Amino acid sequence: MFTGIVSDIGTIRSVEQRGDTRVVIDTAYDTATVDLGASIACSGVCLTVVDKGAGFFAVDVSHETISRTATDQWVEGRRLNLERAMKLGDELGGHIVTGHVDGVADVLGVCPDGDSHRVGFRVPASLAPFLAPKGSVTVDGVSLTVNEVTDQDGGETHFAVNLIPHTQAVTTLGDLAQGSTVNIEIDVLARYLQRMEHYRGR
Repeated sequence: MFTGIVSDIGTIRSVEQRGDTRVVIDTAYDTATVDLGASIACSGVCLTVVDKGAGFFAVDVSHETISRTATDQWVEGRRLNLERAMKLGDELGGHIVTGHVDGVADVLGVCPDGDSHRVGFRVPASLAPFLAPKGSVTVDGVSLTVNEVTDQDGGETHFAVNLIPHTQAVTTLGDLAQGSTVNIEIDVLARYLQRMEHYRGR
């Protein structure tokens, strides 16, 4: 379980094709405090630490995960938003995040909004029921508030968020540009509410 509050930006050191894809990630975390088998969210993807050393940890990324996450995420030199799993008693600074990606969004555009940046995204129609103004969404592992949602002709949905200067500085989202792709996780509460609504209508 995570909160969507990024605590480090890691960089992929190497990618090795095995049965799964072994990814080695450079980090500022004190890896002496990271157990083998621990969970770390890597740009919103919950992965298991399978090896570690001074300044790095390694994870195995399955074909399923690669097929469901952002384009070119698992390449050498890619920067990743990192968050270690919550401990009982930790402050819930963002919202409840599971580290299970629900879909991939395309960045429609980025524009200044005061000192912040407003970023627009396009998501598949399947995610539309789970996005609401002032609701929560996780973008590449970052907990954000949805500002507006617009359903478009043709079935796709657009939504926008604001990135304050702090978020731009301490996450990879400050690098977003038109055409970028990002991992999206919907609010877990919205997921359960939609499921309950489905059965209530039967």
